[in-house]
Amino acid sequence: MSAPASPRPFTYNPPPAGPLPIVHVDDHILVLDKPAGLLTVAGNTPELADCLEARVLARYPGATMIHRLDMDTSGLIVLALNPRAHAHIGKQFERRLTRKSYIALVWGQMAAAAGRVDQPMKSDWPNRPKQHVDPIDGRPAITDWQVLETGADHTRLRLMPLTGRTHQLRVHMAFLGHPILGDNLYAPEDALDASERLCLHAETLEFRHPDGGEWMSLRSAVPF
Repeated sequence: MSAPASPRPFTYNPPPAGPLPIVHVDDHILVLDKPAGLLTVAGNTPELADCLEARVLARYPGATMIHRLDMDTSGLIVLALNPRAHAHIGKQFERRLTRKSYIALVWGQMAAAAGRVDQPMKSDWPNRPKQHVDPIDGRPAITDWQVLETGADHTRLRLMPLTGRTHQLRVHMAFLGHPILGDNLYAPEDALDASERLCLHAETLEFRHPDGGEWMSLRSAVPF
């Protein structure tokens, strides 16, 4: 594998606005299929104002974000349409009662069919926004992984995060020596150049509906 790559220069070119990619909507929740390249919430400068939250609020005033996806990650994200729904689902995320799985393309071939990464993480302050593994001062971070398909130079994985640290899946895969293709923060040059986008997609999301407690099980088609 090549030496670590310099991050690609950051330029924000969000996908064009259009109809919201709605997967499910009712009186309490809104589930969207976020495209890659779109911020979940606005940045702190005017050029970073366009984001998923702003596009949602234009149609659903009062909607609130419950969790986030990285700008370059695509897939399922749930928003609340009233305070009760926000509190109900927010507690499920806090108590790790939700179920999430992601699909990723990672560099190289895995040595086993499945495994677990149990490596604490913390912010890499001198190199923000990067995170890193820190066994001493890091917060618990656990990811289960399963091989779905093996190619000549990459592997398709299902990733199941049991915790929700910033960049957890990206850092854990890089820690294993199998960075996610197209990752401009953690991949070396060859893995970075293998894809024009970050090959990470939030494919499934399960949680209890805030009105009645019925399990919701949602899925998004993987775009790579």
